[in-house]
Amino acid sequence: MKAKKNIVIVGVGLIGGSFALRCRSLGWAQTLIGVDNNPHHAQQAIELGLVDTMATLEEAIPKADLIVLAIPVNAVPTVLQSVLDAIEDQVVMDMGSTKSQIISAVEHHPKRGRFLASHPMWGTEYSGPSAAVDNAFQGKAVIFCDAEKTDADARAHAASLFSDLGMRIIEMGAVEHDLHAAYVSHISHITSFALANTVLEKEKEGEAIFEMASAGFESTVRLAKSSPAMWTPILMQNKENVLDVLNEHISQLRKFKSCLEKENWEYLNELIVNANQIKRIIH
Repeated sequence: MKAKKNIVIVGVGLIGGSFALRCRSLGWAQTLIGVDNNPHHAQQAIELGLVDTMATLEEAIPKADLIVLAIPVNAVPTVLQSVLDAIEDQVVMDMGSTKSQIISAVEHHPKRGRFLASHPMWGTEYSGPSAAVDNAFQGKAVIFCDAEKTDADARAHAASLFSDLGMRIIEMGAVEHDLHAAYVSHISHITSFALANTVLEKEKEGEAIFEMASAGFESTVRLAKSSPAMWTPILMQNKENVLDVLNEHISQLRKFKSCLEKENWEYLNELIVNANQIKRIIH
């Protein structure tokens, strides 16, 4: 049995709360300490049993063996620098959806080796402590970015931890990660936000949406319920990659629009047949 650790979760929401739940289920934690600047979330995290106690970051760091940052990506660089300034040899991880700006912010920090940039590829459209799900990460991938810059012991500790979570580990550079994330995650959210705005604009009363909404519509637009506090910073930090993907997406939409305008049904069918090739990736 592994030695139990004092684990600090900074940001006890969907990701941080789900991680805390699993730590508790697996019996890893001697103490789970939450840090959250939202008083309502802090109270919820205690009431839901996600953490044992809440503390300030300054209070929590000296007690920690492992510090996990699960906060919006725009807050990570500043908080991460403060954490690295204060630690001795603890392991620090973030779980953000973008990586280049975060890693650049601490590139020359003397404690850089104690930090691992990780991105568990899991999430839902919900947010806050009440959205936390036990066993959420089972069977999913986690990306380690620029892991060669992390000390070997810290890297091994994180690898063991995520393996116990049932995750498969993929290593890549931060630049490569941010490009791929734009394609497989970030564009999906923009599309969902845009579709929701389109429908809300056309269906002013809203009654028809509720009457006619099918499972297909719900699955396509569900990401539009995602937290603005989380997603605005993600799109800001990954702007160039997202713009590149968005330009291609708009080009594809124009093809469908042109087919309908010109009644080019043969090409419309070809576009759909070509799109069906996604079955090779998503079953």
